[in-house]
Amino acid sequence: MNDFKKLVFKNRDLISKLRQDLHRIPETAYTEEKTSRYVAAYLKSVGLEVKTGIARTGVVGLLEGGNSGRTLMIRADMDALEITEETGLDFASTHEGVMHACGHDAHMSMVLTAATILNEMKDHLKGTIKFLFQPAEEGPGGAGAMIDEGVMEDPHVDYAIGCHVWPDIPEGTIGVRPGPLMAAMDRFDLKIIGKGGHGAMPHQCVDALEVGCQVVNALQRVVSRQMNPVSPAVVTVGSFHAGEAFNVIPGTAEMCGTARTFDRAVWERFPQQMERIVRGVCESMGASYELDYVHGFPPLVNDAEVSRLVQGCAEETVGKEKVIEPEPTMGGEDMALFLEKAKGCFFFLGVGHEGGAPLHNAEFDFNENALSLGVETYCRVALELLGKREGS
Repeated sequence: MNDFKKLVFKNRDLISKLRQDLHRIPETAYTEEKTSRYVAAYLKSVGLEVKTGIARTGVVGLLEGGNSGRTLMIRADMDALEITEETGLDFASTHEGVMHACGHDAHMSMVLTAATILNEMKDHLKGTIKFLFQPAEEGPGGAGAMIDEGVMEDPHVDYAIGCHVWPDIPEGTIGVRPGPLMAAMDRFDLKIIGKGGHGAMPHQCVDALEVGCQVVNALQRVVSRQMNPVSPAVVTVGSFHAGEAFNVIPGTAEMCGTARTFDRAVWERFPQQMERIVRGVCESMGASYELDYVHGFPPLVNDAEVSRLVQGCAEETVGKEKVIEPEPTMGGEDMALFLEKAKGCFFFLGVGHEGGAPLHNAEFDFNENALSLGVETYCRVALELLGKREGS
Protein backbone atom coordinates (compact mmCIF):
# COMPACT_ATOMS: atom_id res chain seq x y z
CA MET A 1 0.00 0.00 0.00
CA ASN A 2 1.09 3.59 -0.54
CA ASP A 3 3.50 5.27 1.83
CA PHE A 4 1.13 7.60 3.71
CA LYS A 5 3.89 9.76 5.09
CA LYS A 6 5.12 10.58 1.60
CA LEU A 7 1.59 11.27 0.38
CA VAL A 8 0.84 13.55 3.29
CA PHE A 9 4.22 15.30 3.02
CA LYS A 10 3.49 15.98 -0.64
CA ASN A 11 0.29 17.74 0.42
CA ARG A 12 1.68 19.70 3.39
CA ASP A 13 1.40 23.04 1.55
CA LEU A 14 -2.20 22.21 0.64
CA ILE A 15 -3.07 21.58 4.30
CA SER A 16 -1.67 24.99 5.22
CA LYS A 17 -3.36 26.81 2.34
CA LEU A 18 -6.75 25.32 3.12
CA ARG A 19 -6.44 26.13 6.82
CA GLN A 20 -5.38 29.72 6.18
CA ASP A 21 -8.05 30.35 3.53
CA LEU A 22 -10.73 29.09 5.90
CA HIS A 23 -9.26 30.94 8.88
CA ARG A 24 -9.76 34.23 7.03
CA ILE A 25 -13.52 33.72 6.61
CA PRO A 26 -14.91 32.56 9.98
CA GLU A 27 -18.69 32.43 10.28
CA THR A 28 -20.92 31.63 13.25
CA ALA A 29 -23.57 28.93 13.52
CA TYR A 30 -25.81 28.56 10.46
CA THR A 31 -24.22 31.56 8.73
CA GLU A 32 -21.38 29.51 7.19
CA GLU A 33 -22.26 30.56 3.63
CA LYS A 34 -18.75 31.46 2.38
CA THR A 35 -17.29 28.48 4.20
CA SER A 36 -19.85 26.11 2.72
CA ARG A 37 -19.23 27.39 -0.81
CA TYR A 38 -15.46 27.09 -0.36
CA VAL A 39 -15.70 23.51 0.93
CA ALA A 40 -18.16 22.43 -1.77
CA ALA A 41 -16.09 23.97 -4.56
CA TYR A 42 -12.95 22.26 -3.34
CA LEU A 43 -14.59 18.85 -3.05
CA LYS A 44 -15.96 19.19 -6.58
CA SER A 45 -12.51 20.20 -7.84
CA VAL A 46 -11.03 16.88 -6.69
CA GLY A 47 -13.81 14.93 -8.36
CA LEU A 48 -16.19 14.07 -5.53
CA GLU A 49 -19.97 14.01 -5.72
CA VAL A 50 -21.14 16.89 -3.54
CA LYS A 51 -24.38 17.59 -1.71
CA THR A 52 -25.01 21.02 -0.20
CA GLY A 53 -27.72 22.73 1.82
CA ILE A 54 -27.99 19.92 4.39
CA ALA A 55 -29.20 21.51 7.63
CA ARG A 56 -28.96 24.85 5.79
CA THR A 57 -25.17 25.11 5.31
CA GLY A 58 -23.90 21.55 5.73
CA VAL A 59 -21.89 19.86 2.98
CA VAL A 60 -21.17 16.21 2.15
CA GLY A 61 -18.61 14.94 -0.33
CA LEU A 62 -19.11 11.34 -1.48
CA LEU A 63 -16.21 9.12 -2.54
CA GLU A 64 -17.11 5.77 -4.07
CA GLY A 65 -14.42 3.09 -3.77
CA GLY A 66 -13.40 0.60 -6.42
CA ASN A 67 -15.85 -1.96 -5.02
CA SER A 68 -19.00 -1.84 -2.95
CA GLY A 69 -18.77 -2.24 0.81
CA ARG A 70 -19.38 -0.40 4.03
CA THR A 71 -19.54 3.36 4.51
CA LEU A 72 -17.22 5.49 6.62
CA MET A 73 -18.04 9.06 7.59
CA ILE A 74 -15.21 11.51 8.34
CA ARG A 75 -16.60 14.62 10.01
CA ALA A 76 -15.43 18.21 10.41
CA ASP A 77 -17.26 21.14 11.99
CA MET A 78 -17.36 24.51 10.21
CA ASP A 79 -18.59 27.28 12.51
CA ALA A 80 -16.56 29.90 14.35
CA LEU A 81 -16.97 31.97 17.52
CA GLU A 82 -17.95 35.55 18.30
CA ILE A 83 -14.43 36.53 19.37
CA THR A 84 -12.28 39.39 18.10
CA GLU A 85 -9.02 37.82 16.96
CA GLU A 86 -5.76 38.97 18.58
CA THR A 87 -3.26 36.55 17.04
CA GLY A 88 -1.56 39.06 14.73
CA LEU A 89 -1.42 36.42 11.98
CA ASP A 90 -1.11 37.63 8.42
CA PHE A 91 -4.09 35.40 7.59
CA ALA A 92 -6.20 36.61 10.52
CA SER A 93 -9.97 36.84 10.36
CA THR A 94 -11.39 39.29 7.83
CA HIS A 95 -14.79 39.14 9.56
CA GLU A 96 -14.88 41.61 12.42
CA GLY A 97 -15.73 40.09 15.78
CA VAL A 98 -15.64 36.49 14.54
CA MET A 99 -12.73 34.04 14.79
CA HIS A 100 -11.83 30.40 14.38
CA ALA A 101 -10.75 30.10 18.02
CA CYS A 102 -11.70 26.43 18.41
CA GLY A 103 -9.75 24.96 15.51
CA HIS A 104 -12.60 24.25 13.14
CA ASP A 105 -10.50 25.72 10.32
CA ALA A 106 -7.94 23.01 11.10
CA HIS A 107 -10.61 20.32 11.21
CA MET A 108 -11.90 21.26 7.77
CA SER A 109 -8.44 21.48 6.22
CA MET A 110 -7.52 18.01 7.50
CA VAL A 111 -10.69 16.41 6.16
CA LEU A 112 -10.39 18.19 2.81
CA THR A 113 -6.78 17.03 2.45
CA ALA A 114 -7.72 13.49 3.46
CA ALA A 115 -10.40 13.58 0.77
CA THR A 116 -7.76 14.60 -1.77
CA ILE A 117 -5.41 11.76 -0.84
CA LEU A 118 -8.07 9.06 -0.47
CA ASN A 119 -9.63 10.01 -3.80
CA GLU A 120 -6.28 9.29 -5.43
CA MET A 121 -6.34 5.77 -4.00
CA LYS A 122 -10.07 5.07 -4.35
CA ASP A 123 -9.39 1.92 -6.38
CA HIS A 124 -7.93 0.45 -3.19
CA LEU A 125 -11.15 1.10 -1.26
CA LYS A 126 -14.01 -1.31 -0.81
CA GLY A 127 -16.91 0.90 0.14
CA THR A 128 -17.82 4.57 0.39
CA ILE A 129 -16.52 7.55 2.34
CA LYS A 130 -18.72 10.48 3.30
CA PHE A 131 -16.71 13.60 4.05
CA LEU A 132 -19.13 15.54 6.21
CA PHE A 133 -18.88 19.25 7.02
CA GLN A 134 -21.25 20.25 9.79
CA PRO A 135 -22.59 23.67 10.79
CA ALA A 136 -23.29 25.03 14.25
CA GLU A 137 -21.24 22.75 16.51
CA GLU A 138 -20.70 25.62 18.93
CA GLY A 139 -24.45 25.94 19.31
CA PRO A 140 -27.23 25.12 18.90
CA GLY A 141 -25.65 22.03 17.33
CA GLY A 142 -25.90 21.04 13.68
CA ALA A 143 -25.32 17.30 13.96
CA GLY A 144 -28.88 16.53 15.00
CA ALA A 145 -30.29 18.62 12.16
CA MET A 146 -28.09 16.82 9.62
CA ILE A 147 -29.17 13.45 11.01
CA ASP A 148 -32.82 14.51 10.80
CA GLU A 149 -32.26 15.33 7.12
CA GLY A 150 -30.95 11.83 6.44
CA VAL A 151 -27.20 12.31 6.31
CA MET A 152 -26.57 8.93 7.97
CA GLU A 153 -28.39 7.11 5.18
CA ASP A 154 -28.16 6.74 1.40
CA PRO A 155 -25.77 5.06 1.85
CA HIS A 156 -26.09 3.99 5.46
CA VAL A 157 -23.09 5.04 7.59
CA ASP A 158 -21.41 2.11 9.35
CA TYR A 159 -18.46 3.96 10.90
CA ALA A 160 -17.87 7.57 11.94
CA ILE A 161 -14.61 9.27 12.91
CA GLY A 162 -13.51 12.79 13.66
CA CYS A 163 -10.91 14.66 15.65
CA HIS A 164 -10.36 17.90 17.53
CA VAL A 165 -7.13 19.88 17.80
CA TRP A 166 -6.39 19.82 21.52
CA PRO A 167 -3.97 22.21 23.25
CA ASP A 168 -4.18 20.26 26.51
CA ILE A 169 -1.93 17.51 25.12
CA PRO A 170 1.51 18.12 23.58
CA GLU A 171 2.07 18.88 19.93
CA GLY A 172 3.06 15.71 18.09
CA THR A 173 0.84 13.44 20.19
CA ILE A 174 -2.54 11.88 19.45
CA GLY A 175 -5.08 11.15 22.16
CA VAL A 176 -7.37 8.12 21.80
CA ARG A 177 -9.73 6.98 24.55
CA PRO A 178 -12.33 4.20 24.29
CA GLY A 179 -15.61 4.78 26.11
CA PRO A 180 -16.75 8.18 27.43
CA LEU A 181 -14.53 11.04 26.25
CA MET A 182 -16.71 14.16 26.44
CA ALA A 183 -19.65 14.98 28.67
CA ALA A 184 -23.33 15.51 28.05
CA MET A 185 -24.05 19.21 27.95
CA ASP A 186 -27.39 20.61 29.17
CA ARG A 187 -28.67 24.10 29.97
CA PHE A 188 -31.24 25.25 32.46
CA ASP A 189 -32.96 28.60 33.01
CA LEU A 190 -34.82 29.17 36.27
CA LYS A 191 -37.03 32.01 37.47
CA ILE A 192 -37.97 32.20 41.15
CA ILE A 193 -41.22 34.07 41.79
CA GLY A 194 -41.69 35.48 45.27
CA LYS A 195 -43.30 38.64 46.59
CA GLY A 196 -41.35 41.88 46.59
CA GLY A 197 -41.59 44.65 49.12
CA HIS A 198 -39.81 47.10 51.40
CA GLY A 199 -36.39 46.09 52.66
CA ALA A 200 -37.45 47.01 56.18
CA MET A 201 -40.50 44.73 56.13
CA PRO A 202 -39.31 41.23 55.14
CA HIS A 203 -42.21 39.61 57.00
CA GLN A 204 -44.55 40.97 54.33
CA CYS A 205 -42.51 39.50 51.48
CA VAL A 206 -41.24 36.30 49.95
CA ASP A 207 -37.62 37.13 49.23
CA ALA A 208 -36.85 35.66 45.79
CA LEU A 209 -33.14 36.34 46.26
CA GLU A 210 -33.01 34.26 49.43
CA VAL A 211 -35.03 31.48 47.84
CA GLY A 212 -32.67 31.52 44.87
CA CYS A 213 -29.63 31.23 47.13
CA GLN A 214 -31.17 28.21 48.83
CA VAL A 215 -31.87 26.66 45.43
CA VAL A 216 -28.24 27.15 44.34
CA ASN A 217 -27.00 25.46 47.51
CA ALA A 218 -29.51 22.63 47.18
CA LEU A 219 -28.56 21.97 43.56
CA GLN A 220 -25.01 21.15 44.63
CA ARG A 221 -26.47 18.20 46.54
CA VAL A 222 -27.54 16.66 43.24
CA VAL A 223 -23.88 15.82 42.67
CA SER A 224 -22.62 15.38 46.23
CA ARG A 225 -25.48 13.27 47.61
CA GLN A 226 -27.65 11.96 44.77
CA MET A 227 -25.10 10.78 42.21
CA ASN A 228 -22.88 7.73 42.33
CA PRO A 229 -19.45 9.20 43.17
CA VAL A 230 -17.80 7.00 40.53
CA SER A 231 -19.93 8.72 37.84
CA PRO A 232 -18.58 12.27 37.60
CA ALA A 233 -21.13 15.04 37.19
CA VAL A 234 -21.20 18.83 37.40
CA VAL A 235 -24.02 21.28 38.10
CA THR A 236 -22.98 24.91 37.67
CA VAL A 237 -25.06 28.05 38.12
CA GLY A 238 -23.27 30.52 35.89
CA SER A 239 -25.55 33.54 36.20
CA PHE A 240 -27.78 34.86 39.00
CA HIS A 241 -29.71 38.14 38.93
CA ALA A 242 -32.09 39.54 41.53
CA GLY A 243 -33.01 43.01 42.72
CA GLU A 244 -32.18 46.54 41.61
CA ALA A 245 -32.33 48.73 44.72
CA PHE A 246 -30.67 48.61 48.13
CA ASN A 247 -33.93 48.91 50.06
CA VAL A 248 -36.21 46.67 48.01
CA ILE A 249 -36.66 42.94 48.56
CA PRO A 250 -36.79 41.47 45.05
CA GLY A 251 -39.92 39.68 43.93
CA THR A 252 -38.11 37.62 41.30
CA ALA A 253 -34.71 36.04 40.82
CA GLU A 254 -33.36 34.54 37.62
CA MET A 255 -30.49 32.15 37.10
CA CYS A 256 -29.10 29.92 34.39
CA GLY A 257 -26.49 27.22 34.31
CA THR A 258 -25.33 23.91 32.95
CA ALA A 259 -25.38 20.26 34.01
CA ARG A 260 -22.84 17.76 32.70
CA THR A 261 -22.07 14.07 33.05
CA PHE A 262 -20.46 11.14 31.21
CA ASP A 263 -23.23 8.73 32.23
CA ARG A 264 -26.23 8.59 29.91
CA ALA A 265 -28.53 7.25 32.64
CA VAL A 266 -27.55 10.15 34.90
CA TRP A 267 -28.04 12.56 32.01
CA GLU A 268 -31.56 11.31 31.44
CA ARG A 269 -32.43 11.76 35.15
CA PHE A 270 -31.04 15.28 35.52
CA PRO A 271 -34.25 17.18 34.62
CA GLN A 272 -36.45 15.28 37.07
CA GLN A 273 -33.92 15.57 39.89
CA MET A 274 -33.51 19.30 39.37
CA GLU A 275 -37.26 19.86 39.19
CA ARG A 276 -37.78 17.98 42.46
CA ILE A 277 -35.18 20.06 44.30
CA VAL A 278 -36.40 23.40 42.94
CA ARG A 279 -40.01 22.55 43.71
CA GLY A 280 -39.19 21.45 47.24
CA VAL A 281 -37.22 24.59 48.12
CA CYS A 282 -39.74 26.95 46.57
CA GLU A 283 -42.75 25.32 48.22
CA SER A 284 -41.06 25.31 51.62
CA MET A 285 -40.38 29.06 51.35
CA GLY A 286 -43.67 30.14 49.80
CA ALA A 287 -42.37 30.86 46.30
CA SER A 288 -43.20 29.52 42.86
CA TYR A 289 -40.91 28.97 39.90
CA GLU A 290 -40.54 28.53 36.15
CA LEU A 291 -37.89 26.01 35.07
CA ASP A 292 -36.78 25.46 31.49
CA TYR A 293 -34.39 22.51 31.26
CA VAL A 294 -32.96 21.79 27.81
CA HIS A 295 -31.06 18.62 26.98
CA GLY A 296 -28.09 19.53 24.81
CA PHE A 297 -25.68 16.94 23.48
CA PRO A 298 -25.50 13.44 25.01
CA PRO A 299 -22.21 12.04 26.33
CA LEU A 300 -19.69 11.33 23.59
CA VAL A 301 -18.83 7.64 23.86
CA ASN A 302 -16.21 6.03 21.62
CA ASP A 303 -16.71 2.47 20.42
CA ALA A 304 -14.05 0.22 21.95
CA GLU A 305 -13.31 -1.75 18.77
CA VAL A 306 -13.00 1.29 16.50
CA SER A 307 -10.96 3.10 19.14
CA ARG A 308 -8.44 0.24 19.16
CA LEU A 309 -8.20 0.48 15.38
CA VAL A 310 -7.70 4.26 15.52
CA GLN A 311 -5.08 3.80 18.24
CA GLY A 312 -3.18 1.38 16.02
CA CYS A 313 -3.30 3.78 13.09
CA ALA A 314 -2.18 6.65 15.31
CA GLU A 315 0.76 4.56 16.55
CA GLU A 316 1.81 3.99 12.94
CA THR A 317 1.58 7.75 12.40
CA VAL A 318 3.43 9.15 15.44
CA GLY A 319 4.89 6.12 17.20
CA LYS A 320 3.48 4.13 20.10
CA GLU A 321 5.08 6.36 22.75
CA LYS A 322 3.25 9.43 21.43
CA VAL A 323 -0.24 7.95 21.47
CA ILE A 324 -1.80 8.72 24.82
CA GLU A 325 -5.11 8.12 26.55
CA PRO A 326 -6.38 11.60 27.42
CA GLU A 327 -8.48 12.37 30.44
CA PRO A 328 -12.20 12.75 29.73
CA THR A 329 -13.36 16.36 29.52
CA MET A 330 -16.56 17.95 30.76
CA GLY A 331 -16.72 19.86 27.49
CA GLY A 332 -19.50 18.79 25.14
CA GLU A 333 -19.50 17.88 21.44
CA ASP A 334 -22.39 17.06 19.13
CA MET A 335 -20.20 14.50 17.37
CA ALA A 336 -21.80 12.41 20.13
CA LEU A 337 -25.00 12.25 18.09
CA PHE A 338 -23.22 10.71 15.10
CA LEU A 339 -21.57 8.17 17.40
CA GLU A 340 -25.00 7.11 18.66
CA LYS A 341 -25.89 6.18 15.08
CA ALA A 342 -22.66 4.50 13.97
CA LYS A 343 -19.67 2.78 15.55
CA GLY A 344 -16.84 5.25 15.71
CA CYS A 345 -14.17 7.23 17.46
CA PHE A 346 -13.47 10.89 18.14
CA PHE A 347 -9.81 11.53 18.94
CA PHE A 348 -7.66 14.46 20.00
CA LEU A 349 -4.78 15.86 17.97
CA GLY A 350 -2.17 17.42 20.24
CA VAL A 351 -1.27 21.05 19.48
CA GLY A 352 -0.13 22.09 22.95
CA HIS A 353 3.05 24.14 23.26
CA GLU A 354 4.64 26.34 25.91
CA GLY A 355 2.86 29.66 26.22
CA GLY A 356 0.07 28.60 23.88
CA ALA A 357 -3.44 29.95 24.31
CA PRO A 358 -6.38 27.68 25.16
CA LEU A 359 -9.39 27.01 22.97
CA HIS A 360 -11.94 29.84 22.73
CA ASN A 361 -9.20 32.41 23.32
CA ALA A 362 -8.56 35.44 21.09
CA GLU A 363 -4.88 34.40 20.74
CA PHE A 364 -5.47 30.71 19.96
CA ASP A 365 -3.10 29.39 17.30
CA PHE A 366 -1.00 26.28 16.68
CA ASN A 367 1.78 24.82 14.57
CA GLU A 368 0.21 23.79 11.27
CA ASN A 369 2.73 20.96 10.91
CA ALA A 370 0.68 19.04 13.48
CA LEU A 371 -2.24 18.82 11.05
CA SER A 372 -0.40 16.39 8.78
CA LEU A 373 -0.58 13.85 11.63
CA GLY A 374 -4.36 14.11 11.68
CA VAL A 375 -4.55 13.70 7.91
CA GLU A 376 -2.31 10.63 7.99
CA THR A 377 -4.36 9.06 10.78
CA TYR A 378 -7.60 9.64 8.86
CA CYS A 379 -6.14 7.99 5.77
CA ARG A 380 -4.79 5.00 7.67
CA VAL A 381 -8.14 4.47 9.41
CA ALA A 382 -10.00 4.65 6.10
CA LEU A 383 -7.74 2.04 4.53
CA GLU A 384 -8.01 -0.21 7.58
CA LEU A 385 -11.80 -0.08 7.57
CA LEU A 386 -12.42 -0.06 3.83
CA GLY A 387 -9.20 -1.25 2.22
CA LYS A 388 -9.37 -4.28 -0.05
CA ARG A 389 -7.94 -7.45 1.38
CA GLU A 390 -6.13 -10.01 -0.70
CA GLY A 391 -8.60 -11.99 -2.74
CA SER A 392 -11.40 -9.49 -2.18
